[in-house]
Amino acid sequence: MGKRNKPPPIKTDVPTAAPDDGEVRGATRALLWPISALLHSIHTLLTTLLLSVIALGPMPTHIGFVMDGNRRYARSHGQRIARGHEKGSESLKRTLRICLRLNIPIVSVYAFAIDNFRRSPEEVDTLMRLATESLAEICREGGFLQQHSIRLRCIGRMELLKPDMQKALQEMEAATAGNKNGVLNVCGPYASRDEITTAVRDTLASNPSPKAITPEAVFGRLQSVSAAEDIAAGGGALDILIRTSDTKRLSDFMLWQADRGAQVHFVKTYWPDFGLTDLLPILLGWQQREWLRGERHEGWE
Repeated sequence: MGKRNKPPPIKTDVPTAAPDDGEVRGATRALLWPISALLHSIHTLLTTLLLSVIALGPMPTHIGFVMDGNRRYARSHGQRIARGHEKGSESLKRTLRICLRLNIPIVSVYAFAIDNFRRSPEEVDTLMRLATESLAEICREGGFLQQHSIRLRCIGRMELLKPDMQKALQEMEAATAGNKNGVLNVCGPYASRDEITTAVRDTLASNPSPKAITPEAVFGRLQSVSAAEDIAAGGGALDILIRTSDTKRLSDFMLWQADRGAQVHFVKTYWPDFGLTDLLPILLGWQQREWLRGERHEGWE
């Protein structure tokens, strides 16, 4: 028998169409969305549980942040400087949420140094605009500070700001003045030496006698201290001072407030990336010190 020839392939004019990239991406998103949502829910649950456990221990009354690294963050990501400041604003809100959930009543942030007026007018204007917008968002009715009954206090040389920004900040302070659970000190334009100098002048204005100039009298007239004492006794002194971006200097921020046994931490993370993983070991270390201090006191008794 001769070889059978295979029938020729049937030709068709209708080509088999491969799914296009859009269809593939859509199917991938449809598949990954429930997984992503589940992982997000698990992460949120674990974070809430972790914060609840940590909050059972001693908590600092007053934490200060030198929010450094916005410009370097932007440059390292090939972005505009303004984008770095925008990400820094998001980090502030994220950090405030963590502190509130841990019942830390007083948070002070170094928003703008008096020396920062030496920067370009464009960057100064961007900083001022972002600061005003961010504060307006968290101060609005039903906003972040109102929900948690947190008062806003603006610390520093307000007269150096433009009149419209001064008015906006005054209105925000007034809107949150009745809040009692905590205080957010936004320091800027600020310098610690300027705050101390102003406190000395105010002390002399109320009592011109040289004997009126005592450490207790001057310390009590510091803007940040008078704001904090209304919320928590002894809250004027810092428990923890954190500076981001691995820059190891205080840059004239709350020098006197950090002089009463405050823990000072310099972390490598740029401020826009700062979060719970950076703050957690600092808080655990502070709690450990407090527990050890309590054990020593019990031993003496």
